[in-house]
Amino acid sequence: MTLSRRTSSPGPGIPRREDRLRSVELVTDTLETPSLDDRTYRVIRLPNDLEALLVHDPQTDKASAAVDVGVGSYSDEDDMPGMAHAVEHLLFMGTKKYPVENDYNQYLSAHSGSSNAYTASTSTNYHFEVSAKPSNDEEPSATNPSPLYGALDRFAQFFVEPLFLENTLDRELRAVDSENKKNLQSDQWRMHQLEKSLSNPKHPFCHFSTGNLETLKTLPEARGINVRDKFIEFYQKHYSANRMKLCVLGREPLDLLEAWVSEFFSDVKNKDLAPNRWPEEVPLTKDHLGIQYSAKPVMDSRELVLSFPFLDEHLLFESQPSRYLSHLIGHEGPGSIMAYIKGKGWVNSLSAGSSPVCPGSPAIFECSMRLTEEGLKNYKEIIKVFFQYIALLRETEPQQWVFEEQKGMADVDFRFKQKTQSYRFTSKMSAVMQRPLPREWLLSGDRKLRKFDANLIKEALGYLRPDNFRIAIISRDFPGKWNKKEKWYGTEYTSEPIPVDLMEEVKKATDSPAGERIPDLHLPHKNQFIPTQLEVEKKEVKEPAIAPRIIRNDQYVRTWYKKDDTFWVPKANLVVSCKTPIVYASAANSVKARLFTDLVRDALEEYSYDAELAGLQYSVSLDSRGLFIEVSGYNDKLPVLLEQVLMTMRDLSIAQGRFNIIKERLSRAYRNWGLQPPWQQIGEYTSLLTTEHSHSVEELEAELPSITAEAVGVFRQELLAQMHMEVYVHGNLYKEDALKLTDMIEKTLKPRVLPREQWPIRRSLVFPPGSNYVWRRTLKDTANVNHCIEYVLYVGEKSDRMIRAKTLLLDQITHEPCFNQLRTKEQLGYIVFSGVRASATTYGFRFIIQSEKTAPYLETRIELFLEGLVKTIEDMNDTDFENNKRSLTVKRLEKPKHLDQETDKHWNQIHSEYYDFESAQRDVAIIKQLTKADMVAFFNRYIHPSSPQRAKLALHFVAQAKSDVSTRQISELVAALDLDDDTAAVAATDLQARLSAAHHDEAKEMEKLEQYLLHDLKVTESKIDAAVEAWKKLHDQNAGPNGVVKDAPLPSSNGSTPIIIDDVRDYKAGLTVSAGARPVKDLSEYEDMGSKL
Repeated sequence: MTLSRRTSSPGPGIPRREDRLRSVELVTDTLETPSLDDRTYRVIRLPNDLEALLVHDPQTDKASAAVDVGVGSYSDEDDMPGMAHAVEHLLFMGTKKYPVENDYNQYLSAHSGSSNAYTASTSTNYHFEVSAKPSNDEEPSATNPSPLYGALDRFAQFFVEPLFLENTLDRELRAVDSENKKNLQSDQWRMHQLEKSLSNPKHPFCHFSTGNLETLKTLPEARGINVRDKFIEFYQKHYSANRMKLCVLGREPLDLLEAWVSEFFSDVKNKDLAPNRWPEEVPLTKDHLGIQYSAKPVMDSRELVLSFPFLDEHLLFESQPSRYLSHLIGHEGPGSIMAYIKGKGWVNSLSAGSSPVCPGSPAIFECSMRLTEEGLKNYKEIIKVFFQYIALLRETEPQQWVFEEQKGMADVDFRFKQKTQSYRFTSKMSAVMQRPLPREWLLSGDRKLRKFDANLIKEALGYLRPDNFRIAIISRDFPGKWNKKEKWYGTEYTSEPIPVDLMEEVKKATDSPAGERIPDLHLPHKNQFIPTQLEVEKKEVKEPAIAPRIIRNDQYVRTWYKKDDTFWVPKANLVVSCKTPIVYASAANSVKARLFTDLVRDALEEYSYDAELAGLQYSVSLDSRGLFIEVSGYNDKLPVLLEQVLMTMRDLSIAQGRFNIIKERLSRAYRNWGLQPPWQQIGEYTSLLTTEHSHSVEELEAELPSITAEAVGVFRQELLAQMHMEVYVHGNLYKEDALKLTDMIEKTLKPRVLPREQWPIRRSLVFPPGSNYVWRRTLKDTANVNHCIEYVLYVGEKSDRMIRAKTLLLDQITHEPCFNQLRTKEQLGYIVFSGVRASATTYGFRFIIQSEKTAPYLETRIELFLEGLVKTIEDMNDTDFENNKRSLTVKRLEKPKHLDQETDKHWNQIHSEYYDFESAQRDVAIIKQLTKADMVAFFNRYIHPSSPQRAKLALHFVAQAKSDVSTRQISELVAALDLDDDTAAVAATDLQARLSAAHHDEAKEMEKLEQYLLHDLKVTESKIDAAVEAWKKLHDQNAGPNGVVKDAPLPSSNGSTPIIIDDVRDYKAGLTVSAGARPVKDLSEYEDMGSKL
């Protein structure tokens, strides 16, 4: 039933407008909720047909809002790919009410907030979060509004009257271009685009969704198109209130949230637009099926993907037949496809499931398998096994017990669903609201299964047939020659009809009777891990305990324990760190330890799959102290899984065949490490250069070939023979349970005592005042155009609370201006961020930038930014300074949203060996006392580039692919044009992008240079001729013999000479090490060996 009523009063100081007096519809305020949910909900519809979900959360630290607009990349015009994505970027660039382009981000930053957005195929999602309480720390009200009020005001204006500021257009299009270039060497992006490019060109599934500078500016402008007008036209054509879904979450009462939403969002225009649909065409026609295409990946990987046009489940949210099929086809237990083909040594993993394309179009069901070397050779056999399993499903009536098992677990998971971060919730819910769900089911949606429909399952299964699929084979070795290139990412591939003989065998497998099928294939057994004991003893507590207690502490083990007193879910987490000095004693030992943990997980795969389906997870891996074990989930069957994990570790039998597969997989992982995006690699090398004992990936890779199965078996015995274990048990378990689990660990593994004197000590390197180190590395990926820098300033000991508080406050103050200057204005790259750089025992401050510009240039820009930042701090008024302190305080005191977050928070302190469980409260006490003078003095000593005490380490990744011309060349050229500062800054970046697009074809470079100077900068012809000649001269002078352009010298503002690190061992030998981590107070204060908890 839909009700209506008057809106509540608008916010403080805002006059009531006549159109806001019209009624707001109450759609529902009765939503199906998890059992422990303390929120209240209301769904309303504004007079302009904008629908909103309002959420009152009395406990939240962060308020949030999200708008999902029902238009995405599928609505891009065919000759201008990336339009929707570009509009997403440009929408943030100023509004009529708030014309300053970064006003929104400045406001959020000043109130512990952040924002983001993404463009999907049929929707664009915008979201933010902000502090939930007013500055006086009282509860929000109409007369004492929280920062959510101002954030909603600014946020709504993007959908009311955005400016699409002309002077930001080029910058944001370059940001889109940089985002695209970030993904060019990503196999995930490359293979997905290849899948789309090999689809029906008349269906928008084929679109290149990201766009780049060429598609969004260069080519359209060459056709005489005003691109800004085009983006405004897209916005006006597709953005309408009736296509928007809004979710707002805050501490405010629902009536107040409704009033604010009505006040700010009623002005969004309703153009009464129909939903975007493409019913005339399908993504995969007959011409796109029955083919086998092979693609060459960047990484050394092997994958087989079977794709089927499938049922559109947009309206089938009650039954969701694909979940039944993906459960069985993707199963990993006995009788499954995975169990059989893994037993053959053909695959490392398998996943199956349906992905929607868009409402009204067929979905795509995929079965994807990671292959071994033998699997690649036998890919045809794997396909036949798949279709034999389909034959099994076809002859077996859909089993209601399978559905009921799935339904039961889905019900349990929803019943005990815990909160997530505010912005994740609002972003997800605004997107869910686009679906045609009954509004009472918005929270439960497709999380729950409601109806067993055997006929629908059969209909869905009918799509998985030989005449309705295609094959993708991804490998660097097969077939060895690729005769085509995908347009947008340059992926090499070849495509042909599925071989006739293979198709005949597939048809035969699909029609095979039971007697001719592989006898090992059968339906799974009933899941013994499904929890049945879900009781939680909830006790009233005044305040949740800040720290866990020690309930056992002897020469074998120290056990920490905390009974959950916050979330009241029938779940628990058990974490074990087995301290031993042998894992990192050598690179060879580290590799053996890694192989051992990989082999344990491999051995447990079939057994643990049922546990995973039943909400129980485990991990066996390595941490900085040795071996790491974790079991988490519903506590009912947790001891059963833990026991099996421990026995597998203890009794592991290493079969040579599996060892060979695991070793080859690890070898590829080491090789592929250097093919990751540079910014994801660089942190590993920073750790190498700031930690006393660590091994590089190259060292580990060098040791792997000589390691045998026998050597790993011997090492396993040494590893488990002697160690000290530190355990944390947290959740719905009693003290007695925690002690029993500890006993199980000790009695199963039976290690000898490791004397305390031999426990590993974690230390970091200390950088002396005035030090200036530079480490360089050439990227392994020859096709990656992105350079990268991590710029680290050493500050001091992690245990120094004052140092920590000042560094955290510097991070808060720096974050927004860094992003605004280095990314938004200078457009150095898509990946730009600053923040605290914590090692085991020290604190620092760092910048990371991934860019087409070289690392030395990036370093000069960072230093120039820092030189200006001190003035920003000095000139900051008292209100802004206090806002920054408060914003940081809110972040530090933010409460965990769910049990896992609290476990991680406590475990981080245990693992660090500081055991500083009250660190947030102690940090805040110091932060509140800091003055602007304190921060200026801190900055001038540790951060300012001219400080003689400043200690710096810069890591430079050098790209082999030459995307852009030298920054020095560009700077000299621009200087010759006599442009004003703002225009010169824009021109420098724009020229690099344009000249890069010429791919170093000199004639094209000259042509693009002339076009840009004439049409964009309106430079006179005499200066154009001079600039072209200057460019030719600079090009000849600065290009080295191998065509690599020379770059600017390394900066040294404080007079110190940069020391290039050529020998890492020698470099480390020249530095001292910090003191090891020690508890902030005597651990006896945490002991509680007495009564039951």
